[in-house]
Amino acid sequence: MSMAEGLQVPRDTQLSLWRGWRGRCPECGQGRIFGGFLKVQESCPQCGLRLDGHRADDAPPYFTILLVGHIIVPLMLLLEQKAQPPEWLHMVLWLPLTLILSLWLLPKFKGALIGLQFARRMHGFGSEPQ
Repeated sequence: MSMAEGLQVPRDTQLSLWRGWRGRCPECGQGRIFGGFLKVQESCPQCGLRLDGHRADDAPPYFTILLVGHIIVPLMLLLEQKAQPPEWLHMVLWLPLTLILSLWLLPKFKGALIGLQFARRMHGFGSEPQ
């Protein structure tokens, strides 16, 4: 650890995670992280924080699948055990619910991961001076 790293002000991990979950800049909480559905902006339009160095890769889809699966599968099994509905009802109910929940959670997990990377100073290429 260099002397400059030892003097850095600690960042609030919980606050950064929350701001990222909401799709906001982990530094100021005002600017948007995403310029598109999942496209990370080059920098925060409010405070100028470089955002393009953060790489979420496969973690957001993994967490999305994990959580959606743990929500949908037990509900599906519960409905089947209690009411034994026809298969078409399962298709009409669970497929759209799975899709909607996945599309809602994916950017939230990606934003939260960017917030975590910011709080822990795990920046990729070009996000902060070394």
